[in-house]
Parts: sequence; C-alpha cells; structure tokens
Amino acid sequence: MEFPLLSMNRKYFLRLDWVTLGIYLILSVMGLVNLYAASYSEGVDVLQLDQTFGKQLFFVLISILIIIGVQIIGSKLFERFSSIFYLTILLALLGLYVFGHTVSGATSWYSLGGFSFQPSEIAKVITALALSKHLSDFSTNINRFRDQLTAFILILLPAFIILPQPDPGSALVFFSFFFVLHAEGLSSRYLLSVVGAVILFILTLLLQPNDIIIGVITLAFVFFLFSRKNKKPVIQFLIVSGVTLVIIGYIFSVNYIFEHIFEQRHRDRINIVIGKEYDPQGIGYNINQSQIAIGSGGVWGKGFLEGTQTQGDFVPEKQTDYIFTIVAEEWGFVGSFVVIALFITLMLRIMYVSQRQKNSFSRIYCYCVVCLLFTHFSVNLGMVLGIFPTIGIPLPFFSYGGSSILGFGLLLAIYFKLDGNRINEW
Repeated sequence: MEFPLLSMNRKYFLRLDWVTLGIYLILSVMGLVNLYAASYSEGVDVLQLDQTFGKQLFFVLISILIIIGVQIIGSKLFERFSSIFYLTILLALLGLYVFGHTVSGATSWYSLGGFSFQPSEIAKVITALALSKHLSDFSTNINRFRDQLTAFILILLPAFIILPQPDPGSALVFFSFFFVLHAEGLSSRYLLSVVGAVILFILTLLLQPNDIIIGVITLAFVFFLFSRKNKKPVIQFLIVSGVTLVIIGYIFSVNYIFEHIFEQRHRDRINIVIGKEYDPQGIGYNINQSQIAIGSGGVWGKGFLEGTQTQGDFVPEKQTDYIFTIVAEEWGFVGSFVVIALFITLMLRIMYVSQRQKNSFSRIYCYCVVCLLFTHFSVNLGMVLGIFPTIGIPLPFFSYGGSSILGFGLLLAIYFKLDGNRINEW
C-alpha cells in the first residue's frame, strides 16, 4: 500500500478530535494566565523572550505549530520508525552524562544558547510510541515472558538512565506505563508488585528493617500453609522462599538507594511527607506555604494578581512545581474545581476516543497519553497538597518549562494524527 507523505484533506479535519483540542487550548490559555500572575513584576515587559512569560508563550505557540505540522505527515511514520526514535532518545539521555547542563541540582538539560532542553520530556512520548509498537505487534503475547521482558526493558531503560542524574520525578513517570500493560492483559500481580514495592519502601523508611523482615517471613509462612494452588509442597516452598528472599534483598537495598541515589533535598522532602520530620520554617517550608496559599483562596479566590502568599513570594517554585497555588489562591475553590474538571474531562475524553480506534497501535497510544497525563496531574497536585514529596513533576500546560510544553504538545499532536486517520487504515 502506498505510504502518503501528506494526508491533509477536508474529511480528515472533520474527523479531528475537536473536543480534546478545545480543552487543550483552554488549559494552555489558563496556564499562560496563571504563569503571568506567577511571574508578574511591575514595569517589566513580560513579552520579551528573556522573561518567564515570554518564553512560555513562545513555546506554547511552537507547540501549536507542532500539532499543525504533525497533521500533514503520514501517520504510519510514528509506528514504522518508533524503534529508531527510541534508540535516538536513549543516546540523547546518555549524552547528558557528558554534555549535560545542571539545573536545580539535576544534570538533565542540554543548554542551547539562552534556552535549555530536557530530553526526558520527549523520551516519555517516544517511549509511548515504542511500547505501543511492541504491544500492537501481531506476534506479541503479553502473557509470554519474552514479550513481558521486552516491554519492561522499554519502560525501565530510560527511567534507569534518568534516575542517577538525579531526576527521580521524571524517572517515576515512566512507571505509569505499567498501567498500559495492565490494560492490555498483563497479570495483576505485576501491578500489585509495583504498589507493594512502594509500600515496602515507605515502611522501611518509617520502621526498623528487621521488624519488616520478620513480618514478611511471617506472611510468607502463612501463605505457604494456606495456599493450595500448587499440589507439590516442595515446589511451592521453593517459590515462596525465593520470592521472600527477593523481598528481603529489596528491603536491605532501600536505605542504600535512599542515602546514595537520592540527594539530600529529595530525602528531606520525603521525610517531611511521611512524617519523620516536621520543620515548617525549614525543609517543610514549601509545603507549608503552599497549603496556606490554597486555604487562603476561599471559595471565589482573592482575584487576579491579588494573592498575598503567591504575589508576596512566600511560595517557592510557584512558576513550576507549585503553580497550582496560584490557581487556588487567586481563583479559589471554584477556579480550582474548573481546572481539575477540565483535566479529568480531557483524560476521560481520550479514554473514550481510544475505544473507536481501528487498530491496536492507536488504541494503546491513547492509553499511554492518558497514563502520562494522569501521573503528571495527580502527582503534581499531590505535591502541592503535601501528599507526595516535591520531586519536580510539572503540571501539564501550566508549569513553566519549554521542554514540558513541547513534550505534551508533541504527545497530543501524535494523538490527534492517529485518531484523525483512524478510518483510512493507512
């Protein structure tokens, strides 16, 4: 079948998901308004490219151009060349260890003139393409170990490259792809294992490792006694013993990871969230001020540029990690509800659209888009509310950062292309 380079026509534009596009544009405008408030300084021309708002506006416009540009190329390109894209972005991530520029303690950036570029934001999009390609292959069986291993490598390889930079926030986002595997039929025990690993990590930080190990051994013994799935006791004993030893090894590794992989700022933030430390004027200052700003907004908010906490610079990182405090303080509960409702509507819309796709590659990519949006949205709000530690995960379309804006723009651009071309079957 002929592969067209250009595929724009009137019928194609009628098939575009205008609902999602409209929500994206509304959120982008709201993000710009709130970033203007976050970066406002009297007497400063904010439209200049050396100003925060000017840069953000520039990247939002570039993102819109990317969305338009992607619509005029053949949609098969993303599936056919996903492997090449994936290998290229891995090289870009590895190159940071040689040519990377350090920003806020993380060597996660390439510095290009007056702009910085974070390849991990594009890596999320490309990993979504590579994973969609693998899972949609007719020879792939997600219940076969070989195919499971390939999927795990596709997800974990960029995460493990990013983690030591150190950038645990960006690395964490890649684990959201396990929800995609689960949706495609991966056994629930894998997802439960990931959740269990997180719980064990937190418990190990809160309690003595020996106490947790005793608990694990006790649970393993009870499981062995009451499990009847395997009629051969020796095999059952070996399986339970092996899993128990792996869990114990993981428990012993937690403190090493926490002390040697995470930086002090990450350790402090985690300790504050899990309650090991309480220092509202020190390491807990960010979360404390964020909660004060959110509470002070009330029902209707204090008004545009009228937030006392945010305009008074009491909230650190209000342009990036904590930009939702601007929404909550200046627009109140009503404004916060509208923003949250728009994000939820956006994700539900994409899930709905995923069910009308004519091929598995497009459907799985839709799942990836939802998982990435959900992880960024939920973790960022969790950081602002003090539920999660501050780990540098931006709020899509709101947080300042050209790489993030371009990454989400590209993510949705490909989504629009695949959905708009769903009838043609390429």
